[in-house]
Amino acid sequence: MQFVDVKRDGAVTTVTLNRPDVMNAINIEMHHELQAAFDAFAVDPDQYVCIVTGAGERAFCAGSDLKAAAESGLPPEYPHSGYAGLIERFDCPKPFIAAVNGVALGGGFEVALACDIIVASDKASFGLPEPLVGAVALGGGLHRLARQIPLKQAMATILASRRVSAADGLRMGFVNEVVPASDLAAATQCWVDDILRASPVSVRTSKAVVHRGLQEDSVETAMRHQKHYPEFIAWRASEDIKEGPRAFAEKCKPVWTGR
Repeated sequence: MQFVDVKRDGAVTTVTLNRPDVMNAINIEMHHELQAAFDAFAVDPDQYVCIVTGAGERAFCAGSDLKAAAESGLPPEYPHSGYAGLIERFDCPKPFIAAVNGVALGGGFEVALACDIIVASDKASFGLPEPLVGAVALGGGLHRLARQIPLKQAMATILASRRVSAADGLRMGFVNEVVPASDLAAATQCWVDDILRASPVSVRTSKAVVHRGLQEDSVETAMRHQKHYPEFIAWRASEDIKEGPRAFAEKCKPVWTGR
């Protein structure tokens, strides 16, 4: 790949947006490379967690490459999973962690919001400045931000095109942890290690049940319907559901198969 770096370490895939000279802004080719990288992660049964980050020290992702878009004169053609191959990837129950090492603006912020966990450097900042260039944050940013933090805070950030610091993101609730820039990789790895201690089937099922349940009209309805969710059914038939009690009874570490 030309603009995306993909590395696999055990059960972990790290996808790095790799255009540091333009603050990892996303052009058309990069959109499709990201789609391919996330597709490969999603279908690989031995890959359990995906880390998304940016190359260099300045930026996670500054959003769309507006200069490239202006030069092409063509409307963007996003891949089938939407912007960056991620923001409309609603069918992947595996965890995504955004390791935000710098600015995450526009589409970059939308990519981070599409992840399940955001770990941010204290140098990171976030924003949806699309209105400043006559655009609208239609890559999920408007919808996700308004659902992930209090509405007044979301509207203030969106309507005023304000940039939010990592510390404010933590206070508002869309950032999980803020660490010094030098500690970002280690802090992200701690989250990965915690996830990998658990059954991959249980983790996937938990994520899926949360998202499916949020689409129900009440907690009562969600609890009544959850046994019919496909991920719940797969978990009930999995090897991991037997391995957990066996390891507990024998006082040993479980050996998860993820199946």
